[in-house]
Amino acid sequence: MFFPRFFVPLKRVMKYKAIKNERKSHVFDLVLQKKVFGNDEKEMMKNNPKTVNIKGRLVSLDEPQVMGILNITPDSFFADSRCQEEEEILLRIRQIRSEGAYIIDLGAYSSRPGAADISLQEELRRLLPAVRLVRQEWPEAIISVDTFRSEVARQAVAMGADIVNDISGGDMDGEMFATIAELGVPYVLMHMQGTPQNGFKSHYDTDVMCEVFRSLGEKVEEMHKMGIADIIIDPGFGFGKTLQENYTMMSRLKEFHLLECPLLVGISRKSMIYRVLETTPEHSLNGTTVLNTIALMNGANILRVHDVKEAVEAIKIYRQCSISD
Repeated sequence: MFFPRFFVPLKRVMKYKAIKNERKSHVFDLVLQKKVFGNDEKEMMKNNPKTVNIKGRLVSLDEPQVMGILNITPDSFFADSRCQEEEEILLRIRQIRSEGAYIIDLGAYSSRPGAADISLQEELRRLLPAVRLVRQEWPEAIISVDTFRSEVARQAVAMGADIVNDISGGDMDGEMFATIAELGVPYVLMHMQGTPQNGFKSHYDTDVMCEVFRSLGEKVEEMHKMGIADIIIDPGFGFGKTLQENYTMMSRLKEFHLLECPLLVGISRKSMIYRVLETTPEHSLNGTTVLNTIALMNGANILRVHDVKEAVEAIKIYRQCSISD
């Protein structure tokens, strides 16, 4: 199948790979900027798509949107995000909706470092009732399911889910890409190194941006060849990156627009924030809002967050600044 709109960024991916060995400390950044981006940040932003097709409906991302997190787990890293009983789930759904989220992300498998590996059956037991509850309580919601298992994705979409959000980028289930091609739903392609069980060990032979960009670029190319058109990129902050590598990616976030996919950023209350502030996830809301604002300024289309109200407010202020420009 032919996808001409991807050819230009793919050529740039190859150019990115070809020059990555030219790195000589900070000089590499100048070489990259001139050879790939033509020394023009606006050129990067032009490649930022503004729509995603959700079951035949074009959803606009002209204005950045919020994805509210609902964890149906007993052990997610931020304790206040955990919901297991039906009443807790309903209260969280209503909170996410009332605070202005556009998308609700349901996860039944904890991805925190050292989390227990649960069975397919247990993940389905937790997740499917929550999908049903959201669809009943909030019929117009866009439901994302956070899973790396193709069978979970299949059953959740049959239940009413709209998006599959895969932290492993297809690495933990070889059937995932084929399943997404069959289901025809948008797919969040995240970069991850390691697994929750081994603590996401970080090791990159070269610059972290080169490695993450190359990995995502090759997978986007593969998925386009399979007929998958609606791909959302997530660089995977915190998943197999050091503290400095996370901030390197954030400072160069615009570069991911060369892949011509909407960009999702998920940094809510993560260790890259609370380690710098020498605090805990519970006391990292202000830092999260600051970093989400930086992500917006660098072209993030979707913010995946625990705290919906604060993210919505950050977007409103960011948009006002954009209008003023």
